[in-house]
Amino acid sequence: MTKKDIHVVPRKDGWAVIKEGNQRAGSIHRTQAEALIQGRDQAKRDKVELVTHGRDGRIRDSDSYGNDPNPPKDKVP
Repeated sequence: MTKKDIHVVPRKDGWAVIKEGNQRAGSIHRTQAEALIQGRDQAKRDKVELVTHGRDGRIRDSDSYGNDPNPPKDKVP
């Protein structure tokens, strides 16, 4: 099974939540905050990454909700 990250991207009519590889949005929201809530829930369910894009379309942030290939190292006191 191929990993299909979830992307929150800007659109003319708001913000879309799109599963990687799909042409159509899974959902469209009025605000980015609303789209992030939906995207985060879906990313957690699918155990994938949530990739957030800014208004310019460039990647602004990403959060992993699955098997992270580069997990943060534990801090040693």
